[in-house]
Amino acid sequence: MPENRANWPKLVPQGSEFFSRTEAAFSLWDLDLVLVDWSKKLAERSGFSEGAPTKLGEVYPALANPPSADLVQLVIKTGRPQSIRLGVSTDNRYDLLLLPAKEGLAVVEIEAADRTETTTAQEQERALLLHQATHDVLTGLPNRRQFSDELGRLLPTGDKSGLALMQIDLDDFKPVNDTLGHGAGDIVLKLAAGRIRSVLGANETAFRLAGDEFAIIQTAGEQPGEAEQLAEALVGEFKKPFIVDGITVFVGASIGIAIAPRDGDEGEQLMKAADVALYAAKKEGRRRARTFDPSMLVVLEQREVLRRSLRVALQHGEFFLEYQPLVDRSRTVTGFEALLRWRHPRLGVIPPIAFIPMAEADGLMSEIGQWVLEEACREALSWPEHYTVAVNLSPAEFLTVGFTDRVSQTLDLVGLPAERLELEITETVLLERTINNLDTLNTLNVLGIQISLDDFGTEYSSLSYLKNFPFDNIKIDRYFINDLLDDEKSQTIVRSVIALSHGLGMRVTAEGVETAEQAAWLLEEGCDRLQGHFLSPPLHADHIGQFIGHRKARRTNGGATRTMTGPEGPRMAIGLGGAG
Repeated sequence: MPENRANWPKLVPQGSEFFSRTEAAFSLWDLDLVLVDWSKKLAERSGFSEGAPTKLGEVYPALANPPSADLVQLVIKTGRPQSIRLGVSTDNRYDLLLLPAKEGLAVVEIEAADRTETTTAQEQERALLLHQATHDVLTGLPNRRQFSDELGRLLPTGDKSGLALMQIDLDDFKPVNDTLGHGAGDIVLKLAAGRIRSVLGANETAFRLAGDEFAIIQTAGEQPGEAEQLAEALVGEFKKPFIVDGITVFVGASIGIAIAPRDGDEGEQLMKAADVALYAAKKEGRRRARTFDPSMLVVLEQREVLRRSLRVALQHGEFFLEYQPLVDRSRTVTGFEALLRWRHPRLGVIPPIAFIPMAEADGLMSEIGQWVLEEACREALSWPEHYTVAVNLSPAEFLTVGFTDRVSQTLDLVGLPAERLELEITETVLLERTINNLDTLNTLNVLGIQISLDDFGTEYSSLSYLKNFPFDNIKIDRYFINDLLDDEKSQTIVRSVIALSHGLGMRVTAEGVETAEQAAWLLEEGCDRLQGHFLSPPLHADHIGQFIGHRKARRTNGGATRTMTGPEGPRMAIGLGGAG
């Protein structure tokens, strides 16, 4: 069990009589009355064993039997402090203050000399306020206030070394709140705190900073080795599932490690280094630990440069669209999907996966999305009248107030019929404000706009989405298409999605079709539309006319096996036959 290094008495105002008395001994117990945390004074006197759990009755035998044991349960049940006078000898008498703690009990020893009912009540109140001020209500862990005080006490380290700070973020915690409710989220946080406690040893203290953010301060002789060993143990603990009301959920942990004084000898410096390492852990795939390295700062600085550039990219005309064809079962191009690109003046073309999350986080996606929508609709006016244009919507854009009005106004402004516009949303959108989202989707449907559910099968794939809203189209993610010909599981999943969608009156589009064999298999199974590099890579707007012209030429000539253009043109146009 960890020694309490949070230094409770520090937080009581100087000169307080309570300060001198509570300095004697303090302990924290869980609901099973097993020791969780304790002061140095109590540890020195009692000599706790690190190997086995310590029960309340082993430290205070009188509390194991009635009537004192009943009083302990009364404090836990009612949440009201109580005091018990115990005598160790005629010369050493003290009181125990029993205080309610979240998920347990706090016990403070106070000398009994010259006590009155008034001072007892005051001390009880002060002790209760002290506990509430320095511990997290939900998890019972020391809070951010204690964390700041403890870090300030240990830093600067001077000539000493061996202090490690670990910043911990829970991975995939938000979906628990979104899908199961905040009550379930609270249960996971309490269980997570328990798992963190379970791997701590001497000289290691855990804190809850906020939300799903935790921290650990470790003092050890061999750094960063001992910190990395503890971090790996934590990551391993969070690979195990959590059971919440009978439901199995997986919430991982990403950890950033910083070592003092190597990475900083002040609190702010060390926290920044740990934050940078945590960011690196998340960027590398999450559910892992990373130790700070100066090279991580270079990556972070580059990201910040990119973020600053993104804020002015729209005004500088650096965004452009490419269009990838959609082909139906009759081998006919039915339209194009508009794909956003960013041409940075110094870094070249930057893929959406690198900048869309930044734009969402910085509140830029609404403005960028409006530009995409209007630009794509204007381009579609130059296509054959039966061609549609598909536009992706980010969750941040979809949740913008007045979104449906903006779409309707854009169609009126450009003059594009609503039935020629297809909006693609992901399942992530539906995790947010469910009722409002369905209202938005229904409004778009009434306007005559087609709605596609993108990346189906890669997120939460709740069938309630399909039941509650009649999507026009379901898009099967490329993840299931990549190994389609060799993997029976992928084949089964794709067949099931096609059958389910058709049973609900929805079309199916397969993304990422790279080979003729994949295309043939999908068409044989009844897939309605195909999209991918086998059919055509994304095309610049200037090349769409040439692409359509080739399609018409093949129709006139009876079809061709494959038509290739020069490097400046579409580069590839498949010979599936059919009219363009």
